[in-house]
Amino acid sequence: MADIVALPASVIDLMAAGEVIDSPAAVVRESAENAIDAGASRITVDIYPQRWQVRLADNGAGMSLDDLQQAATPHSTSKIQTLTDLQQVMSLGFRGEALHSLAQLAELAIASRTGESQTGWQVWYSTTGTVLDQEPVAIAPGTIVTVSHLFANWETRRQALPSLSAQLKLVQLTIYQLALCHPHITWQVQQNDQPWFTLYSGKNARFILPQILREVHSEDLVEWQTELNYSPADSVTETSAPASLAIVLGLPDRCHRRRPDWVKIAINGRCIQFPELEQLVIQTLRRTLPRDRFPVCFVHLQADPTTIDWNRHPAKSDVYLKHLEQWRDRLVTAIHEALQLKPEALPESLYASRVGQLLKTAEAEQGYNVNRQITANSAAHLSSESVTPLRAVAQLHNTYIIVEHPGGIWLVEQHIAHERVLFEQLCDRWSIQPLGTPILLDHLTPHQIEQLTRLELDIEPFGEQIWAIRSAPAPLIERDDCPDALREISLGGDMQTAQVAIACRTAIRNGTPLTLSEMQQLIQQWQQTRNPRTCPHGRPICLNLEESSLSRFFRRHWVIGKSHGI
Repeated sequence: MADIVALPASVIDLMAAGEVIDSPAAVVRESAENAIDAGASRITVDIYPQRWQVRLADNGAGMSLDDLQQAATPHSTSKIQTLTDLQQVMSLGFRGEALHSLAQLAELAIASRTGESQTGWQVWYSTTGTVLDQEPVAIAPGTIVTVSHLFANWETRRQALPSLSAQLKLVQLTIYQLALCHPHITWQVQQNDQPWFTLYSGKNARFILPQILREVHSEDLVEWQTELNYSPADSVTETSAPASLAIVLGLPDRCHRRRPDWVKIAINGRCIQFPELEQLVIQTLRRTLPRDRFPVCFVHLQADPTTIDWNRHPAKSDVYLKHLEQWRDRLVTAIHEALQLKPEALPESLYASRVGQLLKTAEAEQGYNVNRQITANSAAHLSSESVTPLRAVAQLHNTYIIVEHPGGIWLVEQHIAHERVLFEQLCDRWSIQPLGTPILLDHLTPHQIEQLTRLELDIEPFGEQIWAIRSAPAPLIERDDCPDALREISLGGDMQTAQVAIACRTAIRNGTPLTLSEMQQLIQQWQQTRNPRTCPHGRPICLNLEESSLSRFFRRHWVIGKSHGI
């Protein structure tokens, strides 16, 4: 680890404002980021809210006495040295202002020892960051930062803070976000010397998220990682660091929330505020979740440091990212790839208790008294090499298709599987065709007229409170219930709402017998959709029963002789 030195004035002048220490959570954030930069694998945080004290201990590289004496002076850091370093920041901290700010706002003491030293040192600092006192201490390699009497001389700052419970929630969220970005670290957090929570290390964020959201299990999550290939026109060099995108996503058929509070975006080890990408995730998954539910998703971008400007916000929570359009496209693709059907991603254990109930539950009648057909889909987007081979073997109660795959069997609900296929076909190929005979609708509201116009239908007044519809979406043209369908889609608020309604109305009904070839065709079309796990309303399409579970149930692991008592 490099020595701590003061930055030159030429670099300081180009920096954004100093670190913002506005709460105990900010103290934890800045201290923890220094510990992570020092290579810590275990971090212990002690919070004493009534005493306005935070203590953070780590097992990182530690600091020498010379570094400790320099650490709290303004703009002193070991992370960067030159303007070039500022333009390609590799660490979480780089301004050298966090410890100096803490010294100004509280009583700051740091004890540290390097792995090569036999003795550690504890140093106390003045409000200017100079050393007040120092003494040798016996500690393990690493660093202990103690911040006491925070904002003691800034009573207005204390009064401006939210309630104690809100402050503690912010501390908790700060640690959660750091743990997701750095899953190799174990966190032990105490409040008033009592255990508060612990986060154990794991291979990736998929191991961390269930420890944070107790209602989420690891089998509810799917992970996906992919690289970003810059286009030839982009200004990247041969020495540019590789760019990658990792996503941990709650499967929409089993994991979602009432609020959009767990769509998190991180870049190079730090969670940031990136509303554009957060909304992109929500919109991409909009028609895979139940109504008024939101996804659980953690996205971690590993970008070339030269493509990021961290120097836009004091808390480094707002950044400028180059090649944003490419990141957007790759994120959408990664979500669709993560949701593809794979036997290993459909564990049976979660659904085992639901099988009996599912088979006994009668399907609600939709009231659509028309025939449905399964038509060929020429827009399948997945190659045969990228999908799991599936074989339709039977139909259960004229409602469920039994599907065989290498890892066991799936039970697929035919109506909502077909609904997903038709919905994505409508999204990809929205076609309006003229009606042979105009359809007359009466007593339409201004909202309904606006919606039909938005759907590109040819509509015009045809008398008092009567409108003539001269065109319709292609799937409705030959249908006997086309007038009812047009009135239904006029009640929506956008294009996708109408497409969902049309897909639901035209999908094959439950209770309809299918031939084996029709079942196979439907299964292949459904498997190749972008979001095959749920219908556009958010209902799960597939129930999985693993071969391993079948083997355990029928006790095929028994030794033949012993099973006969021999």
